[in-house]
Amino acid sequence: MQTSENPQHLQQLMVQTSGSLSFNSNLSKEDEEMSRSALSTFRAKEEEIERKKMEVREKVQAQLGRVEEENQAFGDDSRGMELEGLADPMRKEVSLVRKKIDSVNKELKPLGHSCQKKEKEYKEALEAFNEKNKEKVQLITRLMELVGESERLRMKKLEELSKNIDSLQ
Repeated sequence: MQTSENPQHLQQLMVQTSGSLSFNSNLSKEDEEMSRSALSTFRAKEEEIERKKMEVREKVQAQLGRVEEENQAFGDDSRGMELEGLADPMRKEVSLVRKKIDSVNKELKPLGHSCQKKEKEYKEALEAFNEKNKEKVQLITRLMELVGESERLRMKKLEELSKNIDSLQ
């Protein structure tokens, strides 16, 4: 009886071990597929965001150019009147400082808009990533439940087979 139980016990261990190994390989393949899917979705959204960003940037640049032309035309008239009241050395200095301020303002506007857009894009991408990650965790949990249930049913079947074999002997 001892010799007949040993091979059965070894067979049970082999079935359990192979079941665990297949679970691990399935889990990593599924993880890999989910990761690829999340990455491709993220890349597609990123490309779409980049395309829309370029369209908006072009529109903003066009409108900003018109505003700057009108502002400069208006500013030249008002600056000319202000500078006439100052002494000659001060007029040049004030003019240079105002031009520098204008150029810095021109540089700051698109940078500010770009920063706001990037923050919004980052938040959207992070939210999408977190949602996919939650979905992945749920799927892995469900997979583990199914594998556990399958192993339990297989063990039950093996025990029944073992009892049948024992009763035959």
